[in-house]
Parts: sequence; structure tokens; C-alpha cells
Amino acid sequence: MFEYAGIGGLIVLALNIWAIVSIAGASVTTGKKVLWILLVLVLPIVGFVIWLLIGPRSSKAAV
Repeated sequence: MFEYAGIGGLIVLALNIWAIVSIAGASVTTGKKVLWILLVLVLPIVGFVIWLLIGPRSSKAAV
């Protein structure tokens, strides 16, 4: 039972790190980047989901 909680925590941590790196690379103002990063850090799961749905996007096009 506890092993699954640890794996879940690692998954949330990895997703939050990915979100923070993506936010830092987005083409928005520094203030918006700081607010998004704070949201992801303060509310790890909810903040990640909100960022995933409506967060800033990178200006790079997918190849």
C-alpha cells in the first residue's frame, strides 16, 4: 500500500518539474511565469491540472 503512495508522489513530482520547466520556457511575462510556478508549487496536483488546461504555451511549434 505505501509503495503505491511513494510512486504516486514521484509521478506528481516529475509532472510538476516538467510543468515548471515548460512555464519557464513560455513566451509570457516574468510576472505570469512566477504566478504559474507558484500555483504549481502551492497546489501540486490541482495547479498542474489547471496549468495543463489553460496555462501558458511555449512559442515553439511541434515538429
